[in-house]
Amino acid sequence: MSVHNSEPITRADGSPIRVLAVDDETSLTELLSMALRYEGWQVSVANTGMQAVHLASEVQPDVVVLDIMLPDFDGLEVMRRIRAERADVPVIFLTAKDAVTDRIAGLTAGGDDYVTKPFSLEELVARLRAILRRTGATSPTSDSVLRVGDLTLDEESYDVARGGDPISLTATEFELLRFMMRNPRRVLSKAQILDRVWNYDFGGQANIVELYISYLRKKIDSGREPMIHTMRGAGYILRAAPSVS
Repeated sequence: MSVHNSEPITRADGSPIRVLAVDDETSLTELLSMALRYEGWQVSVANTGMQAVHLASEVQPDVVVLDIMLPDFDGLEVMRRIRAERADVPVIFLTAKDAVTDRIAGLTAGGDDYVTKPFSLEELVARLRAILRRTGATSPTSDSVLRVGDLTLDEESYDVARGGDPISLTATEFELLRFMMRNPRRVLSKAQILDRVWNYDFGGQANIVELYISYLRKKIDSGREPMIHTMRGAGYILRAAPSVS
């Protein structure tokens, strides 16, 4: 289990965000569930349109992630039925690659956003956070800034800075740094990093972790006291640099 050093975003009353994920590919809904539970959210999963409509009525989700193509009826019909009961629930559609007509249909029918498959989990989580903020479902009081020494990372705005100097990161670099900053002074193994940042087994290609650690070092540590350290045979650790008097 990872230790969260910042409060995850919650509903306005402090309870966990409730997400309904609807897709007939169980491998995808399992991955989604894992990524969203890591955010501290409650996830309900449906594999058919009918199941989705029943679950939405039962769990009253704050946001719905909805595949357009389902085995019984399509995502647009699911959204219409859910919204008949709760008109304001935000919906992100999952659409097949190049299914432009699906996207247009989804958005004109009132969907709030869409992502095309295959998508990155961190991108979807970022979109969900943005929608939840926009619709006012989240608590405005949660502190979204992680701090380790002079390094700061804002989980809401995605701003990263060291010593006040802004640092530009790619989505994957951001996720890697966020995981390390949520677990400062802890040795994180390559396997843990792969599981948390890439959300699946990379087939033993642990060198992807080394590669991204090297990218982060260039941006975070270059010309400064290093914060990212290699623990030989064990993994990596992030700790505050000793302050220079």
